Parts: sequence; C-alpha cells; structure tokens
Amino acid sequence: MSNVKSALGKPLAGWRTQLYAIIFEADTRAGRRFDQALIAIILSSVTVVMLDSVRDINVRYHQGLILAEWLFTFLFTVEYLARLLCVRYPFRYAVSFYGVIDLLALLPTYLALLVPEVGVLIDVRILRLLRVFRVFKLTAYVSEYQALGLALRASVRKIMVLLAAVLMIVLVMGTLMYVVEGPENGFTSIPTAVYWAITTMTTVGFGDITAKTDLGRLIASVMMLLGWGTLAVPTGIVTAEMSYARHAPATTRTCQECLAEGHMPDAHFCRHCGACLPDYAHERPQV
Repeated sequence: MSNVKSALGKPLAGWRTQLYAIIFEADTRAGRRFDQALIAIILSSVTVVMLDSVRDINVRYHQGLILAEWLFTFLFTVEYLARLLCVRYPFRYAVSFYGVIDLLALLPTYLALLVPEVGVLIDVRILRLLRVFRVFKLTAYVSEYQALGLALRASVRKIMVLLAAVLMIVLVMGTLMYVVEGPENGFTSIPTAVYWAITTMTTVGFGDITAKTDLGRLIASVMMLLGWGTLAVPTGIVTAEMSYARHAPATTRTCQECLAEGHMPDAHFCRHCGACLPDYAHERPQV
C-alpha cells in the first residue's frame, strides 16, 4: 500500500514537469497554445452536439457527426490521461471539479456502446446531453473566468450574510402580509406569503396574488424598493473584489499539491495548502 501511495505522490520531474506546465499553466507560449487549441476543440464539440439535435442535419450528416464525436472523444481521452500522468496525485485531480467535468466529457460516448437502445431503457440519445458539460471546461482556460471565480469566492461570506438578512426580511414581511391581507385575498398560508415576498423583492411579481388593502400595498411598495437596493449590494461586493484583484499580477501558476491557481510570481509556498511551489514557468512579454 505504501508503494502505491508513493507512486501516486511521486514528485514531478523531467517530462512530467514540462507537461504539467503546458497543461495546467498558461504563462508560456506552449501553455497558451494548448489552452487555445483546447478551447477550439471544446467549442467545436459542443457545436456538433447542438447540430446533432437538429433533425434535418442529423438525417443528412449523421455519419459525419458520429465520426466527429468519436474524434473529439479520442482527443478528450488523451487530454484526460495526460492530466492524470503529469499531476502528483491523480486521484485527487480525478475527484476535483474539473476532473469530474473531464470525465463527464468522456463517459457518454463510451456508455452509448454499452447501453442498448431498448424501449424499456432510457434512450441512448439522452446520454449525449451530458456532453454539454464540456463547456464548463472553458472556465479553466480563460483568465477572465478565473478572475471572476476568485472574486466570487472572496465574496462568499459577505453574500451569505446578505442572504441571511434577506431571508429574515422576507420571513417577517411575508408573515405581516398574511396577517394584513389574509386568505380571502390569496395569502392562504405563511409560506405562500413568504413566496410572494421573495418574488416581489426580486421584482419578478407573483401574478395571481396582489395586495388588496391600502396597508398591504404599502408593504408591497416597501418590498419592491428593498428589492432594488438588495440586488445592488452583491454587485458592489463582487465588483470591489474584482477591482482589488486587478492590482495583483494575474498568473496561472498552479500548486502541484492541491492544484490551486493564481499564485503571485514571487510566491514560494501555496496560499491554500502551504506546499512548496515549483519555479515559476513563464516567458517575458515581448517589447
């Protein structure tokens, strides 16, 4: 068992280090070209899935679409195996978010060979819908997605506090509307009134239930105004985090232990797990 663990946790060296820098980082010419090629393949694959759902196109170009699908599946399989080969802990990557997305991009085509098209069973074509998961892989290769993800992650606690405050407001207001309007005006229960408060606060509108009394209309007006202010708060929080992130040099430097990204160029240790970072593989911008 110890031999297996040591093999899975084998330090990167030689070709594995070079392959790791190309696949997981994009601060070198080879890394950027790899990401650009992968984005093109993902978009082409999703396009094939969309075209395959059009009846006329499917009937006319069915064989070509199947061939293209197997070509994309082969390329994604090679990429997935390459990722497992060049990381220190393959299982840790396999169960990560992007590792699961990579696997979901492969499974449908292979499962289609194993699941027969029998009327009692689910149509194999339903499995093809899972291929759309490939589009989520784009977030790993576009720096703007990464910046947005970091900003959202840094704002989670503040947004959770805001949501807790909103929950208390809609609970109180919904209960108040239930008392003021009553079942005769459509507010048959407190949960129904709370649902009305949520939809009113988000400016969606309930539709079949509206305030009939003057006091009820006043409460509804307050809820609508609160909705405008509440929706503006998360936007400000995330914008502030993104503005703060712009002052730090953006890199795709990745920890080989936990696969966390976005480390500073002069960092020596991972800001998530504390592991020692490898040398920063990058190219100086051309003047």
